[in-house]
Formats: sequence, structure tokens, C-alpha cells
Amino acid sequence: MRIGIVLSQPPGYSETFFRSKILGLQENGVEVNLFCQVINDEFTLCPVIVSPRVSKNPFLQLLFFIKEFVLLMPYISTVLRYVKLERAEGTGWAQVFKKLYLNAHLLKAKLDWLHFGFATMALGSETVAKAIGAKMAVSLRGFDIAVFPIKYPNCYMLLWKYVDKVHSISDDLLNLALKYGLSKNVPVEKITPAIDVNVFKTSKEDEHKLDVPVFMTTGRLHWKKGLVATLEALAILKEEGVDFTYKIIGEGKEYERIAYAAYQLGLKDRVQFLGKLPHAEVKQELEEASIYLQYSIQEGFCNAVLEAQAMGKLCIVSNAEGLTENVLHGKTGWVVPKYSPYLLAEQIKKVLLMADHEKSKITQNAVNRVREEFNVQKQQREFLEFYEVTTNSGDLPQSV
Repeated sequence: MRIGIVLSQPPGYSETFFRSKILGLQENGVEVNLFCQVINDEFTLCPVIVSPRVSKNPFLQLLFFIKEFVLLMPYISTVLRYVKLERAEGTGWAQVFKKLYLNAHLLKAKLDWLHFGFATMALGSETVAKAIGAKMAVSLRGFDIAVFPIKYPNCYMLLWKYVDKVHSISDDLLNLALKYGLSKNVPVEKITPAIDVNVFKTSKEDEHKLDVPVFMTTGRLHWKKGLVATLEALAILKEEGVDFTYKIIGEGKEYERIAYAAYQLGLKDRVQFLGKLPHAEVKQELEEASIYLQYSIQEGFCNAVLEAQAMGKLCIVSNAEGLTENVLHGKTGWVVPKYSPYLLAEQIKKVLLMADHEKSKITQNAVNRVREEFNVQKQQREFLEFYEVTTNSGDLPQSV
């Protein structure tokens, strides 16, 4: 079987979701190719086919056009099918030629499945899979189904028409897709993110007995992560005399806004911006944390919360999309409604006042659940089933 995965760029070292998926498929005899807009020499798991170049120089762009259309000549039957499909959808000739150029790398592919790693990646390429005789799959993640359709209504209607199977990382995201026009007749599989549970585990004892609690959040400095609301909750705790340190790991365009919010709220001496850290250092910081906070406004699922739970951390999250499936309220952590800093502050206080044996029960529940339900081997099995891959070597291990 041959599967093509479409991403904007090859997954980085820390992006375990795609890397483990590719490895699991390859180990079971599946040929995997990545189709990306850029190449990364550090990525060597599978071949990477780069999309045609786009230049602001009109002369260079003309040369690129001529080159791609010459290279498409051996695939003339596929090109004609693609043009017929696009014209049937009402695409004008100028747009047809533009789409032919932008999708040239995909139209030359010989695949059984063409899988767009994000719904937004499929825009403008909705008919390609049918043109090349492949099945089309698409993954639903946070931004592209929870935010993008709000800005661009009906943007996925053509995608829903041609998609053969949908992968969602959470039930909430699937419900949003149905709200935005996905037919209930389209086959859907939920496959959640997963982590290497043999890496994210802790041997540290008495983690609940720190003199000054350390709170921690990992993620991009982006409005989606709800960091300003988190700071507002912590400002309430400070006013009530609670001592703490709050560490934020990550970088992003909202740094100045969030740092200024910390200053305005009187938290400058309590908040540490640690920037982007390698996984080993993230794990080290998690070892020292008392409570992991993920008070996001929008969140597809969040691997960082899985890692924190696997490390035996007390986790408090918002009710944004997949977080309610990631953390089970009162069992493996706590879920607090969005946009309510006061409620977040109250929940943090309650957790700090809990008896150690109650905290240990919650963290052990979390560790066990992550190890059983969110391990890489389980995810790999589920993707084999998603593509209906059959192997002669037996199933992957059932647990780790």
C-alpha cells in the first residue's frame, strides 16, 4: 500500500504524532511519502516531495510554469481527469491552470490514500485524490476546524463532498465538522494524539510537598492558550496571600502582550518565561512542577497535557474542545470553564489544600490512563485500521 501525507513541512523531532504514525505504517510494509511546501534536511524517515515553487518574479514564475507543465505531460490522462472534475465544480479556466500548477506534485503521485494532515491543507486540492485514483482522508485538528471556518464560512463544503474518510483527534472537533457541513454518512475514526510513555515518566517522590508551589504551562505564546486569563487567576491567588512560581515554556508572537499582562497584574516577580526548550529540559521542568495549567481558549487535544499527566502532575485545564477528553474531571485532573479566571483560582486553591493521599490518587489515575489509552503503539494500531492495512507479522503490542 502507498500512502501520501500532505503537510506544510516535515514534522520536527518533537512532533511525535506524525513521526510515530509514519514509523508504524512503515514497519507494516506501507510505503509512505510526504508532500510538503518546504523541505527539512533533518527529516529522513521517508521521501519528501516538495510542491512547485511560487516566485514574485514574473519571469521566473513563467519558467516554473513551463517546467511543471512539461513534467506533467506523461500524466496527461490524470491531468484531463482533474480538469474535468474542476470544470464540473465550476472552476474557471484561469483557476484550473493555477490549481494544476500548485497540485502538480500530487497529480504525479501513485497512491492508494492521499491524507491531508490538516483540513486547511486540502483547500484547493479537493479533487486531486479522485483524479489520481486514490482515496482521500483528512485530519481534523484544533485551529483548522474550530477557528478557520468562523473566518471563512463554508470553506470546507467541497472537501466534504470528495473526502472518503475523516480522522478526528477528539469528539468535539468532529461535532464542529458536522456543524460546518460534514455528512454523517462519511466514515470517521477518532485517533487521539499519543506520547512515548517510556520517556515521560517520573521517579521523583513527594512531588506534592514543595514549600512554594510551582505552576507550569507549555505551549505557543498565542491567544488560543489563554495565558492572560491564567495570569488573571494567579493574580487573584496572590491577592489572597498564596505564594507560587509560574513557569511558561514556549515562544510566540504574543510574548510582549503576555509579559505586559504579567507586569500589569503585579506578577512580574512570580512569572518566568523560559522560552522554547528541548524535550529533555521540558521533562526536567515538569519534574519540579506542582500543578500543570492549560487554561486554553481553543485546544484540539494537547500533547503537553498528556505528558504532564504521564509525569504524575496534577493537571487543571479548561473545557476547550479536546481537553475535556484529555482530562477526566475529578478523576485524572480538573476541568474549569473557559473565560472564568475566578473559577480557575478557586480550583487551584482547592487542589493546593487537598490531602496528599487524595492528590496521589488523582495523579496515579492519570498516569495509568495515559499509559493505557494514549501510548504510541495504540495509535499506530489505530492508523493501520484506519487505512485497512493488513499485515502478516501479527498485531503491534497491545500495551507498553
